Amino acid sequence: MTKELSATGDQRRSQLLRGVLDLCLLSLIAERPRYGFEFTEALAAGGLELVSDGSIYPLLARMERAGLVSSYRAPSPNGGAPRKYYRLTEAGHAELSGGRADWAAFAGQVSRVLTATEPTGETTP
Repeated sequence: MTKELSATGDQRRSQLLRGVLDLCLLSLIAERPRYGFEFTEALAAGGLELVSDGSIYPLLARMERAGLVSSYRAPSPNGGAPRKYYRLTEAGHAELSGGRADWAAFAGQVSRVLTATEPTGETTP
């Protein structure tokens, strides 16, 4: 694969992820309260290494303003600065539930279109 194609693939994955990153974060928080760096670690472990802290923190702040998550500070186990942990609110649980259903339906629809069409080899003038 050429660098150009690889860059295009990364751009496409980045655009796709941008639309569902909030659901990914809500899902991670539903598992257990998390702090900032844990999000990038968990996303990378799931194959989403394109996500940077710079995109996570503003999204967490927006979700907190929207009432989907709440935060609290707790001491760092290594004696460093306190960590800001995020947990789901009732509204966050509801948003995650609805978002999972929406994603399943949407992914199924896209998959049907992508797998139902076969290239003919013909080009249009």
